[in-house]
Amino acid sequence: MTRFRHSTLGLSLVALLSCAAQAAPAPQGLPAEVIRVQAQPIVHSLQAVGSLQANEAILLRPELTGRIDEILFREGQQVKAGTKLFTLEASTYKAEQQQALAKQNLSQVEFDQAEQLLNRNLGSRHDRDKALAQLQIDQAEVRLTDTRLEKMSLHAPFSGRLGLRQVAVGDYVSAGQDLVELVDASTIKVQFRVPERYLAQVKPDQKIHVTLDAYAGESFNGHIYAIAPQLDVRTRSLEIRAIIANDDGRLRPGLFANIELTLSQNPAALMLPEQAIIPQGRQFFVYRVVDAKIDMIPVTLGQRQLGQVEITSGLSIDDVVVTAGQLKLRPGSPVTPIFPQAVAHQAPATEADKAQQGAN
Repeated sequence: MTRFRHSTLGLSLVALLSCAAQAAPAPQGLPAEVIRVQAQPIVHSLQAVGSLQANEAILLRPELTGRIDEILFREGQQVKAGTKLFTLEASTYKAEQQQALAKQNLSQVEFDQAEQLLNRNLGSRHDRDKALAQLQIDQAEVRLTDTRLEKMSLHAPFSGRLGLRQVAVGDYVSAGQDLVELVDASTIKVQFRVPERYLAQVKPDQKIHVTLDAYAGESFNGHIYAIAPQLDVRTRSLEIRAIIANDDGRLRPGLFANIELTLSQNPAALMLPEQAIIPQGRQFFVYRVVDAKIDMIPVTLGQRQLGQVEITSGLSIDDVVVTAGQLKLRPGSPVTPIFPQAVAHQAPATEADKAQQGAN
């Protein structure tokens, strides 16, 4: 009888311990902050510095020497192509022109007479050809004097705005002397350089965004229109020119420019916070949570933007990745995921989040 009671008591104790073991919650892993990988648009861009240049800009210079006779513009004036700007005193060249015209008229008369005598068989072909040669020489002299007279007037070669003149009426100027600057800033060129590693990614018509210290908080849009055919051997960089519309005339040549060049766009990029990346040598890893356990996954990184890094391979949408607390974790160790973003934004948990938390 006593043995039976002891046996029954032992069985009851074992049953109670078994039930308690079943009722006790399974041990949970260390808590760790995680995020769920989602796709978002990203723009791959390149930062560079450069300067603004005029569409066209020249220093107007005379081809001949002479005295300034007239100045036909106001400083800072907008002029059209072909507008006369300066005239030089040209009395000497006008006299030379009259002299050349007189010689041409005389040569014309002599040639006509030689032609008539030859037609009547009263003159020689040699005399006619000699008179023709002299006529052609005198005609060339007339054209030369006409060209000299034309060069005594200086015209705007293109439409633009005039700068500050360097001479006054009565000044004697020599050939090649600076007179005034003419600038066409209806469109603005942006000149900058990029490192050689971006050679394959830079193409004409790519968009750029330009910011200037002179216009803080504003951005000006343009596009690439020309790329240098060869790299600079000293800096190993590629020279690029872009163009920006300047209809309102606010942009001025010479301004320093900060340039953002759009290389490509990815409408569904996988982005992670930089602190989620675990570097090991030349490779990069992340801790992915699978069935409440840590799985160490190698990843390939893309562009970095504002504390975020693009993952080009290794992860998929809806993967759960640890973003904080990696030092306490090891591959295969249990973990309790915490979604701080969902709490911070008071957003309802997704079905996948509920299933993940239920698994814990």
